[in-house]
Amino acid sequence: MAIIVAGKLIIKSGSRDEFVDKSCEAILLARKNESCMDFSVSPDPIDLNRVNIFEKWKSRSALDTFRKSGPENNLFSLVESFDVSEYELL
Repeated sequence: MAIIVAGKLIIKSGSRDEFVDKSCEAILLARKNESCMDFSVSPDPIDLNRVNIFEKWKSRSALDTFRKSGPENNLFSLVESFDVSEYELL
């Protein structure tokens, strides 16, 4: 069963580009993972404080394993709020 993670993050004012730049390590690690089907962190073209995320994983266990082993960079200190959901594909 595949898992999709999708949503938006509202980043502290003036920190959106820093957030996207600091996300590159996680993006690269995820895309090298054979269980990752897609992983993207993108600046919103309209809202200068918004970042859109999309992930697709082959399984829940693959996603959970990646989350436990991802880079430590205190990235979420830049996040003011988020609205992210997970969807299971049958």
